[in-house]
Amino acid sequence: MSKAAWLFPGQGSQSVGMGVALAKAEPAARKVLQEADAALGFPLSHLMAEGPEETLKLTEHTQPAILTHSIMVARTYGDRLPKPDFAAGHSLGEYSALVAIGSLDFDAAVKTVRERGRAMQTAVPVGVGAMAAILGMSAADVEAACQEGSEKSGKIVVPANFNGPGQIVIAGHAEAVEAAMEAARARGGRKMMKLPVSAPFHSPLMKPAQAHMAPILGGLDFAKPACPLVNNVDVALASEPEALRDGLVRQISGAVRWQATLALLLEQGVTTFIELGPGKVLSGLAKRQAKEAGIEVSSFSIGSPEDLAQLG
Repeated sequence: MSKAAWLFPGQGSQSVGMGVALAKAEPAARKVLQEADAALGFPLSHLMAEGPEETLKLTEHTQPAILTHSIMVARTYGDRLPKPDFAAGHSLGEYSALVAIGSLDFDAAVKTVRERGRAMQTAVPVGVGAMAAILGMSAADVEAACQEGSEKSGKIVVPANFNGPGQIVIAGHAEAVEAAMEAARARGGRKMMKLPVSAPFHSPLMKPAQAHMAPILGGLDFAKPACPLVNNVDVALASEPEALRDGLVRQISGAVRWQATLALLLEQGVTTFIELGPGKVLSGLAKRQAKEAGIEVSSFSIGSPEDLAQLG
């Protein structure tokens, strides 16, 4: 029997105008925006609709904006989409997933991710940390390049996002990231690029943010979700509230193991992947990874009313 997974995007999928068409067409979506504005105490809805882009790109705004858009989709179209057997979210998207499957309250989640964004941004002074994408290399080679970069610089650099085959992001001290990129070139890396972010997310440099967020997450109420979540840090099926909470704490400084997450979902028999929220990155990665594995799947992204036509 075919199974479905709902996927929720993380930071980087935001854009000015996100959710506008959905809010115009659907009262349920407008209500989510109103709830977000009330919870945060400022007009996030205006920032999402009109920008400016530089303000929307600030981590403390980006994270609640993406969460809000994903929940606008989930609440508006959830009943018209295949019911999820599993859910997963890329970094921040794990919060969206937990709201959508009934484990976390939206108001609490949107406040929490704003604080998460602030904590992650302030954990490392601007300019001290960096992130870079390494394309066309195996995980083992990227890990080796990071090891060389750390040894050469005397600083920290680690794989931060295992996004898909040959698509790995590294993070750490800026000098160590540069050294790791040099080591990757020497190992035959096809392409590498610094990312336009101001903090080294999902690296040990995020430990101060993790320490800040641990008691905040400890104070949140988690319910048992409607379906299991595949969490980022362990690539494990989680349904118990304490396991879900613990995963959110540890993912702040832990790597996002997205390739392994998709592999687990494919092993579980998922043949329908639906990305809820802005962008099409995760649905694209699912389609590509399934094709490489020789598995035929359907993969969709739903972010606006016209996207529903994909489902037939």
